[in-house]
Amino acid sequence: MRFERITVNPAVATGKPCIRGLRFPVSRLLGLLAAGETKESVVRAYPYLEPEDIDEALRYAAYLAEDETIALAR
Repeated sequence: MRFERITVNPAVATGKPCIRGLRFPVSRLLGLLAAGETKESVVRAYPYLEPEDIDEALRYAAYLAEDETIALAR
């Protein structure tokens, strides 16, 4: 799968996946959404982000989750 809006650069955010080369890690964006922020509130708070960035971050998370196996506590 190819992601046009997710970039990885060792010189930016210590190589963490970021949105379009910005110093805005995908993990931060996903954390905001997980905490209950809406797409609209995120774009308002961070006007340099675009709704398509959020869509791609969610696709990226789903892609990563497909390959991840985690042992859950009982």
